[in-house]
Amino acid sequence: MKSTLALARSFDTPVKLLLVNQLTINTGFYMLMPYLAGHLSGTLALPAAMVGLVLGMRNLSQQGMFLVGGTLADRLGCKPMIVAGCGLRTLAFLLLAVADSLPALLVASGLVGFAGALFNPAVRAYLAREAGARKVEAFAAFNAFYQLGILIGPLIGLALNAVAFKLVCLSAGLMFAALTVAQLRALPSDASPREADRDAQEEEPQAVERRGVLAGWREMLGNRPFLLFSLAMIGSYVLNFQVYLGLPLEVGRVSDGELGITLIFAISAALTIAGQARVTAWAKDRWRPSQAIARGLVMMGLSFAPLAITAPWAGAVGHGGGGTAGAPALVPVLLTAALLSIATMIVYPFEMATIATFGGRHMVGTYYGLYSTLAGIGVAAGNVLTGWALDLGTHAGLPFLPWLALTAIGLGCAAAVAALDRSGRLAASAEPVSARTTA
Repeated sequence: MKSTLALARSFDTPVKLLLVNQLTINTGFYMLMPYLAGHLSGTLALPAAMVGLVLGMRNLSQQGMFLVGGTLADRLGCKPMIVAGCGLRTLAFLLLAVADSLPALLVASGLVGFAGALFNPAVRAYLAREAGARKVEAFAAFNAFYQLGILIGPLIGLALNAVAFKLVCLSAGLMFAALTVAQLRALPSDASPREADRDAQEEEPQAVERRGVLAGWREMLGNRPFLLFSLAMIGSYVLNFQVYLGLPLEVGRVSDGELGITLIFAISAALTIAGQARVTAWAKDRWRPSQAIARGLVMMGLSFAPLAITAPWAGAVGHGGGGTAGAPALVPVLLTAALLSIATMIVYPFEMATIATFGGRHMVGTYYGLYSTLAGIGVAAGNVLTGWALDLGTHAGLPFLPWLALTAIGLGCAAAVAALDRSGRLAASAEPVSARTTA
């Protein structure tokens, strides 16, 4: 089986550039964002509520505008949206370097999120179109480069933040500025919508009708298989988000040290970088895409079983024992992080390829945009429920409760995807809605 690097090298230049592009985007983003809360609460002395407001503005502007960004990518081309998003994030990070009032911070944070809403769907749509029949492999390589940026970004930011947070902002801004220029010069222009329509009409006369934005959205919202698949997959994003919520809180419950939190991210990133290509090839040889997604979701849910089993005893081991005395209690947390990472490696490439298939030739970015928005809404609601379950488990003396609930979510999502597969709805996604309803 190919290594991740060998897999990346096997693609044409546009895909290679998109992989490096995502590596750079994540490096710049994660060298700054983990340290923003500390800057806001420490250097600027904002109250916790205002810190939450500033950070929430970034998430709201990004998740809320994904559909707009994806639609613009389909209408105007992916490259312009990628370049515009990176240019806008350059401005946002430079503004964060000098902003010291709440209005300026909210504007900067909102721009960071809107920039992501512009380039994220565009990158995935461009990657799906350029990869052609190799979408699954392309998204496997993409995920590995994505995780590499998450791994090295905070390390760079840690070193720079030891000098000054302003230096972190300026460095991240300059990185995005360089990326913007590099993409303008090196990233090939994808076919414009008009060119794509003309080519398709030459190949299949009268098969393609250029629709307006609202008509395209109505078609997408009428695509029941896509909407059902999107809803079925929301739980997977809630589970994945536990590396930021549930697992760090569990580290704090069982250990006085912060080493466990660092290890969670290091293990997840290292496993993905080293094993994504091999895991994808293994799954592709054995399962159909829908089977890979469903079985990966089962593993996602079962990833939390070690915590559910050991939670009643882990607190007694970890508390009061100092940073290293709680080390044995970290084993279930790290095992969960590792299993969750492997499960995500199974699901993600097939999931992204499925969304690209739903989107067809002309609406890939739009479909990615709505899918991401629904996932973001689900994560927001899921985080509230997860936090409630964690509190309830602590107060009721049932520390295993949240982990059992998360396990059930994973199994429920797997059952929903399997049901869609058995009904033939996922197989039908190979055709756009308009083609199926007019045949």
